[in-house]
Order: sequence, then C-alpha cells, then structure tokens
Amino acid sequence: MRRKRGNGLWEALKLLLAPVLVIAVLYCVLTAIGGVEQGQQQENEKRLQDAIKKAVVTCYTIEGVYPATLEYVEEHYGLVVDRDRYDVFYEIFADNIMPDITVIPKRK
Repeated sequence: MRRKRGNGLWEALKLLLAPVLVIAVLYCVLTAIGGVEQGQQQENEKRLQDAIKKAVVTCYTIEGVYPATLEYVEEHYGLVVDRDRYDVFYEIFADNIMPDITVIPKRK
C-alpha cells in the first residue's frame, strides 16, 4: 500500500500546532486568573471603605459629631485597617459633614 504524499506535511503541521494551542490555552487561563485577582482586590477595597463609613456613621449616631481622625474610629469603634496593604485618606471638613474617605491599595 502506498502512503499519500501530503501525509508528512500534515503530521509536521500537527506537531507545530499542538504546542501553539497549549500555549494559547495556558495564556487564557492565566489571564482569567489575573482578572479574578484584580476583581478580588477591588472588592476588598470596597469592603474596607464601607466598613470605615459604617464606623464613622456609627460614631456620628452615638456622639453627634463625625470623628476628627480615623485613628479615633479605630481606637473607639473597633475598626481595623491593614496599613501594610492600604493607604486611607480621611479628610474632614466639619464635624457635622460626612468626611471624604478614600482607600488606595499600596503597590507591592
């Protein structure tokens, strides 16, 4: 029985195409994992900002004024901020106006 002439070319093409497909699939998986991690980071930032706001509003409800510093909220209302991972900017204009709270992740 004779072999078809183009069969060798097909085999070579399959040998080249297999690693390319594996690399493409691996790239897609790694990209998806990176997207999940980024989404998780953003969710953690939002949770921290929400926790700070909740503690600040609780302070206002109990004491009638917004706290002058974030450290006051940490000390008296049990707020815990991971300062190794986040910078928190707490700007207060007046004791009866909600402070501006910004949470920014630190670069690794």
